[in-house]
Amino acid sequence: MCDTLKNSLVAPIVSVTDSVKSFINRICGDLEPWQIVVYTGGTTFAILYMRDFLFHDDENLSDRAKNQFFKLAKKIPMIRKKIEEEMSKATTSIAESVNKNVEGDYLLRLPASGLPSEKLLEELKRYKKMTNNSWKTGMVSGTVYNGDDSLTELMAKTYGMFAWANPLHPDVFPDVRKMEAEVVRMCCTMFNGDKDSCGAVTSGGTESIMLAMLAYRNIARDRGIKIPEIIVPVSAHAAFDKAANYFHMKITHIPVDEQTRKVDLNALKRAIGRKTCVIVASAPQFPHGIIDPVEEIAKLGQKYGIPVHVDCCLGGFLLPFMDKAGFPIQPFDFRVPGVTSISADTHKYGFAPKGSSVIMYRTKALRLRQFFVQPNWTGGIYASPTFAGSRAGAIVAACWATMVHFGEEGYVDSTKRIISTTRYIADSLKSIKGIFVYGEPLVSVVGIGSNDFNIFRLFDALVEKNWNLNSLQFPSSLHLCVTLLHTQPGVADQFVQDVKECVQEIMKDPTAKCGGAGAIYGMAQSIPDRSLVNEIAGAFLEACYSTQTTRPPAVTNGVHGLPNGDSKTAQ
Repeated sequence: MCDTLKNSLVAPIVSVTDSVKSFINRICGDLEPWQIVVYTGGTTFAILYMRDFLFHDDENLSDRAKNQFFKLAKKIPMIRKKIEEEMSKATTSIAESVNKNVEGDYLLRLPASGLPSEKLLEELKRYKKMTNNSWKTGMVSGTVYNGDDSLTELMAKTYGMFAWANPLHPDVFPDVRKMEAEVVRMCCTMFNGDKDSCGAVTSGGTESIMLAMLAYRNIARDRGIKIPEIIVPVSAHAAFDKAANYFHMKITHIPVDEQTRKVDLNALKRAIGRKTCVIVASAPQFPHGIIDPVEEIAKLGQKYGIPVHVDCCLGGFLLPFMDKAGFPIQPFDFRVPGVTSISADTHKYGFAPKGSSVIMYRTKALRLRQFFVQPNWTGGIYASPTFAGSRAGAIVAACWATMVHFGEEGYVDSTKRIISTTRYIADSLKSIKGIFVYGEPLVSVVGIGSNDFNIFRLFDALVEKNWNLNSLQFPSSLHLCVTLLHTQPGVADQFVQDVKECVQEIMKDPTAKCGGAGAIYGMAQSIPDRSLVNEIAGAFLEACYSTQTTRPPAVTNGVHGLPNGDSKTAQ
């Protein structure tokens, strides 16, 4: 019985196997052994290549195909030569631009003898004169969010008191450890976290965002997902792309509604898959200052069991105080079920010194996944909560001092002034024919576009009037990020008046070509091969570290008489 059953099952398999063997032998009958090896290896390689090309988790197929096309095209000698010529021109132009406000030659090595304090302070003052101080009069978008002299003095004194402190050694510096814990707890309370909420102080919004993405990647890896996916609105901060790049994750960008500039919820829902490890909402997003529908996104997160991160880096010290300032908004923080983490910058509207931000989690279990521990190092057990090992305790102390100095009342007052000014500017710009305001800006950013002319012409015209704004792409636009400096008497009115005058002039010939910096931004946006834009951006970053002047070297040796310092033009 058993033999009969076995034969009935095995016989068909043997028959099929014999047929396949005969077929393969007929095909290979006229081939030499080396041909069989080469054909087999080549076919295997081609199959593996196509598999990796078609099913690579890091990028979608269309992006990979486009990148591969441009990569091959740039290997054509004529095209490569033309690109190299244009890149050389661009690199030279960038270097000249970076160096245009630099005085004196660069120091290339330590002076043989150090400078006394008095002479060193004189030298520092000479360096300081290179700074563009137009931000003090409110002519710069964002960048400096307070700038008050008395606050600067308070932070400087605080920094001096804790200049040598290092949070890496909490046993030596318990004062800074306590301050950092209090900064985190105060922020968690601001965002309506309960006693289980927690977080860490970081060096800035980018680190806060990246730490959260690292935590969610680690959680996904534990579930067997090799390359986890981040889902973000296309308007989300580039730090999420940086996290995906650093941590070998896939990032999927969801389009926004053309009118409201809020993320398309239907498209977001369709993008959710088994590899999705986190969904992101911005409150508000950087380009046009629009708040994504946090409650609806959080509901999707709950439905599919996916964490939701709210990026509040820009609005972190505005949104929590808007209700008390008289500008009620929809819940966006830990009051919303499903929100699992929030990033908020203390060094923007919190007015703390640059280099401070906070990442917050709903539970300690989530925060634990951002920590790094090496238990087997010969130097001892090594553990750090953020990317850095040693950190500047003075920054933590100055952040703590600033928050305690302002208190809730101070932040409610600054929020009231900033939001009032932003909405005044937005309402005023809406009445100017030829431009429009993107969406409904509720916080501190006003995005400006035009259907009648190249908006970068307005950017150039405002630069001529000494305004320093942010130029944006996809779509072409610009924005003003309102800070406390813009609430000074007359600043908002002057901005509106300058925009009005510039637009009126542009509308006399709306189809005229754009020149100056605006042309560069427009060109960068239109280049289909984005790797070229990467190269141009890389040239800018290289220029920032260059010690080669773009003008004839000074006749005298040394920078303002620094003793024995080699300050020749770099070769």
